[in-house]
Order: sequence, then structure tokens, then C-alpha cells
Amino acid sequence: MFDLIIRNANLPDGRSGIDIAVLSGKIAAAEPAIAATALEEIDATGRLVTPPFVDPHFHMDATLSLGLPRMNRSGTLLEGIALWGELRPTLTVDALVERGLRYCDLAVSQGLLAIRSHVDTSDPRLVTVEAMIELRRLVAPYLTLQLVAFPQDGYFRAEGGVKSLDRALDMGVDIIGGIPHFERTMEDGRLSVAALCRIAADRGLPVDMHCDETDDPHSRHVETLAAETVRFGLQGRVAGSHLTSMHSMDNYYVSKLIPLIAEAQMNVIPNPLINIMLQGRHDSYPKRRGMTRVRELMAAGINVSFGHDCVMDPWYSMGSGDMLEVGHMAVHVAQMASVEDKVAIFAALTVNSARTMGLQGYGLNKGCNADLVILQAQNPAEALRLKPARLAVIQAGRVIARTAPQITELALEGRPSLLDGSSYAPRV
Repeated sequence: MFDLIIRNANLPDGRSGIDIAVLSGKIAAAEPAIAATALEEIDATGRLVTPPFVDPHFHMDATLSLGLPRMNRSGTLLEGIALWGELRPTLTVDALVERGLRYCDLAVSQGLLAIRSHVDTSDPRLVTVEAMIELRRLVAPYLTLQLVAFPQDGYFRAEGGVKSLDRALDMGVDIIGGIPHFERTMEDGRLSVAALCRIAADRGLPVDMHCDETDDPHSRHVETLAAETVRFGLQGRVAGSHLTSMHSMDNYYVSKLIPLIAEAQMNVIPNPLINIMLQGRHDSYPKRRGMTRVRELMAAGINVSFGHDCVMDPWYSMGSGDMLEVGHMAVHVAQMASVEDKVAIFAALTVNSARTMGLQGYGLNKGCNADLVILQAQNPAEALRLKPARLAVIQAGRVIARTAPQITELALEGRPSLLDGSSYAPRV
């Protein structure tokens, strides 16, 4: 007897009518018509069952701080950084943990069970680091939280920034971050990339840098990051986040750059919601939207995953913890509208992001962790279109969140509503 069987599931790879059996927190089988019983059975009724959503780029220390100490009036990245600098001296461990717990509860309800958060190390008090390490301990039973030592004000630019980052790593932060485009000069940015990659090689840690988050086509620190990745033998352990300058680069240079990123086996993390909100602020018209070249990166075989980045903080006043909202925006801004495109974007919210974070036991194969989400949709394309209810969120074989199906009844001769995606099959 199994602990749980999910019956009649559709899978992201297109298979349908699949039963998923769970035993001792692991997937014991995933095949049609499993002839066995279980302590609990859930009939997916032809709906999509997927591994959980994964967010490889977030700022947990800033989340839910919108309006503190005031609103971002210009809506720009630089005013957001300035606001965070004003708020930072007032931060306390208790307040940071409380906001983080509230966000993690929201994330779990959305089927999001793994998050990589950048943690500001520019304040020598390292209150943010202390709080996020405590938060990581508290949520560990149900959510994977990775932490990046992030020198928000610049590794070299911030007073004491070098020592503060080292101390954060000694405290137990998992990953080395950076922000080379925010250093005082291009040369300082280049040197910061080299220094941080050396630390990663010495400590045996991954790297995840905010890189070229700007409209400036001459901000080319990702080129340095790719070169240093190869130099230090960090292939597969490095991520470049944002890369928005690539939106504005000339095609000839990009034709050189993308193969360098592929050679370095780097992961790339665009953040669709934030990138199109913060970029192009100095443009009149035509106005650039700023997201990096997703289609071209994917076509080169580079692992592309999408991050939420921010929710209700000095940089972004919106956000819901819903990775399908992130993917929904990516479909539009990347102009990836085909069925195949949508499957690729759904993968960027799940399996690609799990690869970026190095998650073990992730997936739907036998032996994988029984971490699953049942969506009120039939397939990835419909999930991205509707951003549907998470009917069940399952962690280690245990249902930890449920949402009732969203059904609207119309008094129109009993015809089904298009709002219930599971009842609508478009004509082919």
C-alpha cells in the first residue's frame, strides 16, 4: 500500500492518464493505471501535475517592505537602492523574519517550494544575514531557501564591503553574489567579478551575480563573468542574473557573447516583471523594455530560468509570489507565443530553475522527492494563460496547501465558462 496516489494526471511533458504513487516521501511510480491502493488518493481528473515552482532570484530581506520609509516616486532602480539605504539602518532581525515568514507562507500556497534569495551584506551589522539564516532554519521543513551574499552597494564601492561579504560567508551564506555594474568604474566592476570568482573557487561555492542590470549597451560584465568562470573552473556553478544590457547591445557583439556564456556553462536568470518595470526609464519613445534575449539564449542551449525578484518592496510595488505570473509576462515581453515556446517558458519556472539552484531529487521520475503541485489547468500553455488555482500543493508526499477549484457558473444554457480552464478544450 502506498501513502498517496494521484490518479489521472496530465504531466508537463504531454503524457496524460498518469498515476503517481508516493511512498515515504518519494515518488515510487509514475505510470498509467497503477493497480494498488493508498492511504490517500487524489483524482487529478485530467489536470496538470507538475514538480513545484522554483524561484532562483528573489530579495527576501526586502520583501513586503513597501512604503518604508516612503514610496519610490520615480519608479527607478536607483531610487529603489537609495530607499533601501534609508531603510537599512532601521532593520531588525525580528521584523525581517516576520516579513519573510509571511512571504514564505504565500509562496507555499502558490506551489513555490524553493527560493534563492540575495541578502544585502553592505551594512556591517549584517542584520539581514542574521535574519535570513534564521528564516532559512524556520522554513527548512517545507521550503528550500538558498542565500546569496549580495553586496548591494558594491563589493568595492561600499565601505567595508569586502570584509562584510567575507563575514556573511563565514556565518553560513551559501552563494557568492556581486553587482559589478554598480561599482564606481567599469574597471572596478571587472576587478570585482575576478575577485568574487576567486573566492568562490577557494571556498567551493557557487556564484550568482546581478550583472549588467542597465540599459547601457557598453555594460559588458557578463563577458568577464563568463571568462572568469572558465578561468577558475566554475563551469555549471555560475549564474548571471538580469543581463538587461543585452537587450540594447548590437547583434554582432551578442553573436560573440552568447557562445561565450554557453562555453562557460553559465545559468542565466531574467526577471521579467522587474526588468520591464525598471528598464527604459530614460527613454521617451521608442521605449526599451529591457529583458534579455531569452529566445536566443535558449536556442544556444543555455539554461534559462526566471525569477520573481521582488514583491512589494522599494523596487516593485506589485507581485504575488506566483511564478506563473512571471511566466505569463515572459510570454508577452519575449514574444514567445507558440505552444513550444510556452512549454519552454514553463520549464524555466520549474526544471530549469531547479537546475540553476542545484536541487537534488527534483522531478517526476521514480525516486524523486514527492514534491508536487496540482493545477486547475490541462497543460503548461493553459497554466500560463490562466494562472489557475493550485488545487493541492504536496511536499514530501504530504498535502500542505489546498485551494478549491475556481468555477464560475453562467446562466447561459448550461454552457461551461472559459474561466474554468479544465472544462474548455479549444478546437484544433
